[in-house]
Amino acid sequence: MNAVKDLLKSGKTVIGTAGSAAGDMAMLADTGFDFLLFDTQHSPVEVKQLIPAIQSMRGKKAAPIIRVSANRADLICFALDAGARGLIVPMVNTKEEAMAMIRACKYSPLGDRSNSGVRGEWGETTDYRSYLDMVNRELLIIPMIETQQAIDNIDQILSVPGIDVLLVGPSDLSIELGVPLDYPSDTYQRGLDTIAAACKRHGVVPGMYFIPPNMEPDFYVDKGFKFFTVPWARWATDGVQKGLSSIKR
Repeated sequence: MNAVKDLLKSGKTVIGTAGSAAGDMAMLADTGFDFLLFDTQHSPVEVKQLIPAIQSMRGKKAAPIIRVSANRADLICFALDAGARGLIVPMVNTKEEAMAMIRACKYSPLGDRSNSGVRGEWGETTDYRSYLDMVNRELLIIPMIETQQAIDNIDQILSVPGIDVLLVGPSDLSIELGVPLDYPSDTYQRGLDTIAAACKRHGVVPGMYFIPPNMEPDFYVDKGFKFFTVPWARWATDGVQKGLSSIKR
């Protein structure tokens, strides 16, 4: 039901790119990316504005994942009702904050999410309880780790049942570690190694919100990071130029 979750469980690296509230996402969602990430934290877009873009992805390869702007049950509910198959919450620093995120994402008895009826994005079920259980099982839940406080509490955070990916916010974490945007620095890399090791202990996938500039994705894959976004515009331009060059002009 959730291909991204299945890929992660099988040990595969999952790659996405940024989605946009402006326009039809159907083409981008069928180019080969595993997910499109819609951000409402650092963009002038609210969750409910994403509904047309997410609806345009129905039946396509990529899954819609939404980052909400804060760890609030109402924002999480909006995002999930809009059709998100994965949910990202920024700045999760404690076990209690992780637990609050999980409870906002899951239906009773595992959580407190208000139900809004059967949604076609999750397929057909024989009864309503089966539907609720399926969503609880298949939804991808992704708290972000972006502070020294979160690193100090990492084992407690990862002990919370239901976390699928622990997502590094590269910029904020580098600032917190005292090496702003100095991604190759030993200090920053040691921080990432700490995160990757903790995720391995708890059976959670470590991810990067984005691959820092001038660094190769495989460098992070070799560290154990299996979930990240990459920009798509250059690849698209290369493809168009290749196609044009094949035509006699």
